[in-house]
Amino acid sequence: MDPFRVNARAYFEQEHGVDARRLERVLAEGLGRGGDFADVYVEYRQASSLHLEESLLKESRESVAVGAGVRVVVGEQTGYAYTNELSLEALLECARTAARIARGSRAAGSVNLSPQPVPDRYAVERPAHAAPMAEKVAFLRAADAAARAADPRAREVTANWSDEWRQVLIATSAGELVADTQPLATFSVSAVLEANGQRQAGWKNRGLRAGLEAFSVAEAERLAREAVAQAATLLTAVDAPAGEFPVVLAPGASGVLLHESVGHPLEADANRKRLSVFSGRLGERVATELTTVVDDATLPGLRGSVNVDGEATIPRTPTVLIEKGVLRAYLQDRLSARLMQMSPTGNGRRQDYSSIPIPRMTNTFLAAGDSDPEEIVRSVARGLYCQAFSGGQVEPAVGKFTFSMHEAYLIEDGRRTRPVKGATLIGSGEEILRNIVAVGHDLVLDRGAWACGKDGQSAPVGVGTPTVKIAKMTVGGRR
Repeated sequence: MDPFRVNARAYFEQEHGVDARRLERVLAEGLGRGGDFADVYVEYRQASSLHLEESLLKESRESVAVGAGVRVVVGEQTGYAYTNELSLEALLECARTAARIARGSRAAGSVNLSPQPVPDRYAVERPAHAAPMAEKVAFLRAADAAARAADPRAREVTANWSDEWRQVLIATSAGELVADTQPLATFSVSAVLEANGQRQAGWKNRGLRAGLEAFSVAEAERLAREAVAQAATLLTAVDAPAGEFPVVLAPGASGVLLHESVGHPLEADANRKRLSVFSGRLGERVATELTTVVDDATLPGLRGSVNVDGEATIPRTPTVLIEKGVLRAYLQDRLSARLMQMSPTGNGRRQDYSSIPIPRMTNTFLAAGDSDPEEIVRSVARGLYCQAFSGGQVEPAVGKFTFSMHEAYLIEDGRRTRPVKGATLIGSGEEILRNIVAVGHDLVLDRGAWACGKDGQSAPVGVGTPTVKIAKMTVGGRR
């Protein structure tokens, strides 16, 4: 059976014999030693990747994975076991193993599953795996040619493509049975330019829950030219100043700063364990009234969007985490929600069938304000304009971070002027929230290929922000 042409529930039932009756037996086995809750996560995943370097296709990979994980929860104790076999005996053995880890005393009952409908937030016309490999290679070759044609100083060009197609079936001891088909496609290009003994790199990427219809040769060429332009700009950069300055965040990709410095400390597991600066502060003012932070899994086609999370919760509405400066919610999975006596928010996500679900962000962004973006820049006498970040480190327990800026500019007398290099932002999420003094009306939800790491798991996410002025931040620089 072609897994691309049938829904997930039909695929697992017809190809592997995993139907509602089998899943009910597995859940009952998991509850047999006194579990409070159990779930089964079944997954089929097909993936491919391509890597082009030195104008040569140097790597091509294809992979298929099938498996299931069984979780049993007793109080705060979680037992988890997984298998790459979908036979009844293999699934029952996983359930027994998970139950032995999370042994309880409550008498177990039977489970009756009822299929639940899920929304369709990533409709696909042309599944990438069903398309000829040559069509995807054409994207890479077009990007390579466009980058080299854009600037004779180009010394290195690399382009990458990856896609995956997941069929997911989740059953819970609460009687839920949900199925989902999850596409993901990613394209990236980077270019290194050299001039006067100096080398600088620029990169651009796209990541969507979409099929091949969302990509094109023209788009690959455009992203390649943007990567070259970024590298060319950095070749003219001056050393960044050091000190405390106003900082303006560009709309879109600079939302990753919010993701790391504010989003992670708002995940429920850190807060129920009192390991976050926001623990126990629901209802408190934690930011200026201009600040509304939202996590929204319901946005169509974005990289962090989901029809259903990794434990059968269907996100129905955006989760408002901070509303006009007041802390309103945490990002909840089922375990944390039950222990904190709150409701799941649809943020229980997992990397794959070998991983337990944990609270994770989806598409996290700062909501639009009322300010004119150009006026925000004009209001800064001397400061920095942050266009793109290259990485950083965050400590959620104290909220402190260090972020390196990849593309940034001086703001002098209300104008964005010279690009700078070697700039680092140092501070904490709390400081950012207290110092947001202007928020633009130009919210951009970035379509880049963002991935978030936590507890050894990676998950696709989305970021976004309008133009934002932060009154003061510590900037590490070279002069």
